[in-house]
Amino acid sequence: MSTVTPVDWQTRPAPQSAEDWITRAGEVATVLATDAAARDHAGATPYAEVQLLKDSGLVTLLGPTEHGGAGQEWPTAYRVVREVSKADGSIGQLLGYHYLWNWAARLVGTREQWEHVEAEAARNRWFFGGAVNPRDADVVVTEDGDDLVFTGRKSFSTGSKVSDVTVLEGVFEGTDQHVFAIVPSDSDGLTFHDDWDNIGQRLTESGGVTLDGVRTPWASAAGYVDKKFQPRIYNTLNVPTIQLVFVSFYLGIAGGALQTAATYTREKTRPWLHGGHEHAVDEPYVIDIYGDLTAKLWAVEALADAVAAEGQRLHEEPDAVTEQSRGEFEVRVAAVKARATDVALEVSSRIFEVTGARSTASSEGLDRFWRNVRTHTLHDPVAYKRREVGRWVLGGDLPEPTWYS
Repeated sequence: MSTVTPVDWQTRPAPQSAEDWITRAGEVATVLATDAAARDHAGATPYAEVQLLKDSGLVTLLGPTEHGGAGQEWPTAYRVVREVSKADGSIGQLLGYHYLWNWAARLVGTREQWEHVEAEAARNRWFFGGAVNPRDADVVVTEDGDDLVFTGRKSFSTGSKVSDVTVLEGVFEGTDQHVFAIVPSDSDGLTFHDDWDNIGQRLTESGGVTLDGVRTPWASAAGYVDKKFQPRIYNTLNVPTIQLVFVSFYLGIAGGALQTAATYTREKTRPWLHGGHEHAVDEPYVIDIYGDLTAKLWAVEALADAVAAEGQRLHEEPDAVTEQSRGEFEVRVAAVKARATDVALEVSSRIFEVTGARSTASSEGLDRFWRNVRTHTLHDPVAYKRREVGRWVLGGDLPEPTWYS
């Protein structure tokens, strides 16, 4: 059973600013870090961890203040995900995906729909899961009077088992038209499978889900008015926003790997017997590697923050988003996604060079950082992100909007 140290968050000063919320995320990370390796080994369903995210207020970070949310912006959400991921990449991913699916109503819904969803989510501290992987084309949506009926299976449904509500995605029967709807996670016909057994991100509950005639009112079909979808260019910000969430927990995991390794090096690593140094921290190659990896990580973090700020300007004026502004933003996101992937893989792998053979003990759990990064960075081939950047540089080509990566 997953456990985390209880904290009375009501006794802590309520965060007010973006920096306050990033500090709160760091406090949550401190709690998660106390037994992160043990929880990774156990691989138990993270009920306690999700409750921690609720109790600390992080789940309502983007919610409207008038309904109990923090009213923060996407750049802050990315930083919060990064902080949490330093301690536990799985929980960072769960939180990042929660923000995405909470935002899905605003992404594709009508104003009436997203205002209702965001108010309810903030008031009730909903935790969101999602069965939305568009690569699985086997979820069919049919019409039955005033209801829509979802039937099929999704290979991945990150977080749904520990969620209050789940975002569903399917295609109308006989068409290529996607439909998204939010339903209670205990809805009849919605079955989550315990089949997530991967080497990394073990606590994300990313197993499959079966939709056996899951019903929801037509009115919940996001963005549909009189049964017709109302498209906006803003709808196409799904991929760059998702990719920046990926970047956030990649960089968080890398940062956590460096912090954990540095503590190990200071406290446990022995100097090489032929090096002539009394302490490992005085070994020139150890100093060099830590300096190299830190510089690389800081550079990508700075780029990520800059790109997040660029994206926020698009979120602030959704009706003003153009194909050009969206495309240029996607290119910048592709660039930081490529660099974050490379740096996170390098950091999480090379820490062993400066911690030593004994650090590979299972009890230390240093391998979880690499396993987590390696697992999720396979989500989409990073070469395609570099290709988007290269085509824009050489020919001014903008990436075509898609529903997936």
